[in-house]
Amino acid sequence: MIVATKQLFAHAYGKYAIGAYNINNLEQIIGMFQGSIDSQAPFIIQLSKGARGYSDKAFLEAMIRTADSLYPEAIFAVHLDHGDEKTCYDCIDSGFYSSVMIDASHEDFEENIAITKRVVDRAHAVGISVEAELGMLGGVEEDINVDESHACLTDPEQAKEFVERTGCDSLACAIGTSHGAYKFSGGQGIHFNVVEAIQNNLPGFPLVMHGSSSVPQDEVERINAAGGVLKGAKGVDTAQYLPAAKLGVCKVNIDTDGRLVWTRVHREFFRDKPGDFDLRGPGKIFMAEYAKFIASRNELLGSAGQLESVRASLKA
Repeated sequence: MIVATKQLFAHAYGKYAIGAYNINNLEQIIGMFQGSIDSQAPFIIQLSKGARGYSDKAFLEAMIRTADSLYPEAIFAVHLDHGDEKTCYDCIDSGFYSSVMIDASHEDFEENIAITKRVVDRAHAVGISVEAELGMLGGVEEDINVDESHACLTDPEQAKEFVERTGCDSLACAIGTSHGAYKFSGGQGIHFNVVEAIQNNLPGFPLVMHGSSSVPQDEVERINAAGGVLKGAKGVDTAQYLPAAKLGVCKVNIDTDGRLVWTRVHREFFRDKPGDFDLRGPGKIFMAEYAKFIASRNELLGSAGQLESVRASLKA
């Protein structure tokens, strides 16, 4: 059942975080639904601008609708990840999305506000929520490429002004994470002092954590053992998910980890079966492995086991 993103946030706030997982193909969709049912967790499906162009948005939307009918127990929202203004309007007008993200964080403060306000006005007119971003995460992922020297943490005072002036429904904050597989060096991690300061300025307001893949070292090692060359990849400590959730982080974006699972499965499959050329072999393995991965992340986020409680809250 597709629900409003803000309904999920209202249930999760201060208790747990909802996993927001990017999808690009059928196998990811099946694995995500199965893993979320196995762990009894609500979830958010994210379609990026790149994903919508990879196989055309109509294919992905049709597959999500099909999964919704095949997994009637599932409760989830559909979200546009890192949209520009044009893509946001396309998603708003489609009537399919629960929420959209307008990412104008690369603009100066006033222009970010102006662009975000335009999207908010258009979205709210038809009952769709808007996620905005303030501050800049470093790293590389799809169309995002921000040099670490240009990355900057979200200013808590600006965050309050930004939300008040734009009317956005949730805020993606730059709190030390970054996009892609190469997030941290040394002992770096989430700046909880910044998260706490933002929450103090915006009590009860849903925050979003981007760049939250953990980049499991066992996955990296298996990929490299099967011919990959990933060196120095390091992600977010999963032990930091729940403490962030307690401070108002309702949505945690996880994309890179899923790509690592895909890469590991396919590299190992064709290494071990070099004469095989049937795509369904590794596809079946990936769906099962991705389902296990999704379930494991839902456990760490605290969303596992919340499905019936969410269902009850929707009826209240």
